[in-house]
Amino acid sequence: MAVIGIMSAMHEELAAVLAAMPDEQRVKVAGRDYWVGHWQGHSVVAVLSRIGKVAAATTATVLLDRFEVDALVFTGVAGGLGSGVRVGDVVVADGFVQHDMDASPLFPRHEVPLYGRARFEADVDLGGQLAQASGQVLANAALHLGAGTLAEFQLHVPRVHQGLILSGDRFISTSAESQALRQSLPKALAVEMEGAAVAQVCHDYGVPFAAVRTISDRADDAAHTDFQRFIREVASRYSLAILSQWLICRQPV
Repeated sequence: MAVIGIMSAMHEELAAVLAAMPDEQRVKVAGRDYWVGHWQGHSVVAVLSRIGKVAAATTATVLLDRFEVDALVFTGVAGGLGSGVRVGDVVVADGFVQHDMDASPLFPRHEVPLYGRARFEADVDLGGQLAQASGQVLANAALHLGAGTLAEFQLHVPRVHQGLILSGDRFISTSAESQALRQSLPKALAVEMEGAAVAQVCHDYGVPFAAVRTISDRADDAAHTDFQRFIREVASRYSLAILSQWLICRQPV
């Protein structure tokens, strides 16, 4: 049976997933707890990567090398960049770029040295499946979050987007920073701190990778507002529902 890896950067993002795995067993590797078990009829390894590109790359490498996962999904939150990408929306990546990679003048800005590319693609099939599952969940958002939570966070008609996600070792939290990213990488829909590093590792191993991110803020001067509470009451519930729906519809291999 194929093994699916599930990663999140923060405990609050992963807790609901772990609670849904009835038979998880902890395996400790490289200072991280890898939870091995089953969910919705699939073999799953879930892990908390911690925050940032290096931590995420370390975690992904262990998942691919030690646990030999056949597909990897990252779930969590991100800041919205693209026009029309609002708080409470979900972005499914179709590609990733490290916005803080700059080895110029030796290489073009954003290009990863010796790879000949800046962008690492998400797996098309995996991304499509997650986008479909996200659409089904968001169409019934009140069922998963409750009408009160939707109203409190002003999550009116949440939408699913597919497009470019940026990653970097900075929490983007000012309007000036987010505007600079829009100018340098205008196709970007969202920004976070792990995905591009994991995409590069999965590219090296030839393993399908995708990411689904709930927009927690607009990566601007209000980006810190109720961040932890949003993760607990909105993003973690979305992640649980989306991944569960995806696994239910995914045929075991």
